[in-house]
Amino acid sequence: MPYDGVGLRSVMRSVAFLAAGALTVTLLSGCGSSDEAGKPLAHQDIAPAARALVADGGTLHWAVDAVPETFNTFQSDADATTTRVSQAVLPSMYRLDVNGRARRNPDYLESAKVVDTEPRQVVLYKLNQQAVWSDGREIGAADFAAQWRALSGKDSAYWTARNAGYDRIEKIERGDNDLEVRVTFSRPYADWQSLFSPLYPKEVMGTPTSFNDGARRTLKVTAGPFLVKKVDRKNGQVRLTRNPRWWGEPAKLSEIVLTAVPREDRAAALAAGKIELAEIDPADAQRIDGAAKGSAAGPLSGPGAGRTAAKALRSWALAHGSDEEAAEHETHARKKLSKAIATWEKQQKALRDYEVRRSLEPAYTQLALNGADGPLADERVRRAVARALDRGELAELVLKPLGLPAVPVGSHLALSGQEAYADNSGALGGQDTAEAQALLADAGWVAGGPVKEEKKGEKAAGPKGKASKDEGEKSPGGSDGAYVVGEDDKAGREPDGKEGEESARQLAQEGRQYQHRRQGGAPGAYAPKGTRAPAGAAAGALAKDGKALSLRFVLPSGPGSEPLRTVAARITRMLEKVGIRTETVKVSDESYFKDHIASGQYDLALYSWPATAFPATDARPIYAKPVPAADGSLSVEQNYTRVGTDQVDQLFDRALTTLDAEEERSLIRKADSRIWAAAASIPLYQRPQLTAARKNVANAGSFGFQTPVYEDMGFLKKGAQAPPRPSAS
Repeated sequence: MPYDGVGLRSVMRSVAFLAAGALTVTLLSGCGSSDEAGKPLAHQDIAPAARALVADGGTLHWAVDAVPETFNTFQSDADATTTRVSQAVLPSMYRLDVNGRARRNPDYLESAKVVDTEPRQVVLYKLNQQAVWSDGREIGAADFAAQWRALSGKDSAYWTARNAGYDRIEKIERGDNDLEVRVTFSRPYADWQSLFSPLYPKEVMGTPTSFNDGARRTLKVTAGPFLVKKVDRKNGQVRLTRNPRWWGEPAKLSEIVLTAVPREDRAAALAAGKIELAEIDPADAQRIDGAAKGSAAGPLSGPGAGRTAAKALRSWALAHGSDEEAAEHETHARKKLSKAIATWEKQQKALRDYEVRRSLEPAYTQLALNGADGPLADERVRRAVARALDRGELAELVLKPLGLPAVPVGSHLALSGQEAYADNSGALGGQDTAEAQALLADAGWVAGGPVKEEKKGEKAAGPKGKASKDEGEKSPGGSDGAYVVGEDDKAGREPDGKEGEESARQLAQEGRQYQHRRQGGAPGAYAPKGTRAPAGAAAGALAKDGKALSLRFVLPSGPGSEPLRTVAARITRMLEKVGIRTETVKVSDESYFKDHIASGQYDLALYSWPATAFPATDARPIYAKPVPAADGSLSVEQNYTRVGTDQVDQLFDRALTTLDAEEERSLIRKADSRIWAAAASIPLYQRPQLTAARKNVANAGSFGFQTPVYEDMGFLKKGAQAPPRPSAS
């Protein structure tokens, strides 16, 4: 269940794996009632309004990251915009509600149920008799069958990214009439509700050629409240218009224009009236909040700001030229600053028409520990890392400044409110410095032990000790961009006061697996320039077999990765307290996943996974035990920590085959407890979701778990007022 935008469902190349011992879990949680699921930590924030209050017509300009490379969600390069378009224009038999639970979509499906279990499981779908494709043809069994054949995995000519569930279907046939579809499974499948959402027409799924290429540039045949009118790749727009054949509640909007706008340009685009709805970063959220309070203060405003910047430029000019040149530079700088301040103030005035809608994304950020080999191949060391972390503190660091509930995530397989959720973190235990140190001692890591001299030119690398293809940015005073953190009390220090508060407000920017918006490192995230691991162990440093305990913390270096590095800096300080040093290495965004996470060239890393209503299906590849591939290498699927057990695999397999919902939940919770005990993936916090919306935009914003209802989106009628917005918590 990878996060959108990077194609993590595709199986990455195999890497070497050294199996840790079998997990021993004496007390497993996860056997309780569905009440453990609780409620979502934050309400959705979409300015809900009755359809009667929403005007008919209008165009909503909605910012997206890019025009998608494909409109086929089952291809590896599908992204978030692919999903957004498919939700608006294609059938889905089931959609998610506000609690992240699958619910039948009555616009397409009158009913769906298991009608036989012996000798085979049979599901009977009864379709809405009004449901038709945009070309007038009825939606029927031929479309279901074409999608099954394309995604079954039996024909390699179809370039599919995944086939989970479809590979369990034995046959699809027409029922008693054209509105009935009978799906017979070769093996029992608990998550059958995950299938056929979205459903593509047989014109797309019918042949390998049409599947591979027919839906890449546009979608000609659709069946939603909107259809794809125009794809303008030159200007970065996808234009959706009302579907005249739509049988459900008519769309309130005449058009939705999905417009590609870089994150750093969205505040300006909102102020200019180019877009009315946009997911934004915390800094822009703070700016819009300030505009609502009447504040025009910006980075260039304030007493003496212009003089300070101009003075700095003048000092530079004096160092490189004459007094006359300095004066000219100072005058030029004052003019530029005055213009920038005027532009800022004008934008702030325009931003008063917008508000920030806040919720939590259906995704969580985790600390991944690569257990392939090296120190983290020892389960005791992984558990020590986990016990050193104060997950509550990390959640507060990210979420509290945004006014969102700062509650650590308690499950790998679901989020609070979802049916499978239960806080199973007790299988590992909470923060405990003494316990972490005891685990390290038991693993043979001794404080102040002798350390062999490091060979000249030797680099810290991935867990196998090899230098990776991308060794990161060059450091100002070093040779490889790597800094050792934790040997100086000043290292890793974070800004305090207003500077610290401002830094904290940026922490939510974590891209598709990790958001990236702004360039530069977090203040104090690294040790002083040129600091390297000493040849001998420093006082209190841990060592074993002549080697110091140091873990390679790999992070992306592109725009916006500063927040991740700030979280990493706080983690580094926590690890330092138990004697674990870290070496932080920044690498390019392009190589971060491909050359480091997927290929195993890291010890510690931060990235995110989305929640899913079907964890038995979607989460299994993430936690499956790596197995030998045909070429002798090891296939890890999406288990980038390289840690898995037979017990977890067996629990997933049982959860997939039971048709008892309570039993499935119990099995999923038991699997989660064992994943916690393995200590290879440490869930930290649910990701924040911040959306800027023009105040008169209704039924749109931060959706949380729920699938958006596109036909209800629109602009409030003149004089109409939506109900008060809920608080975030």
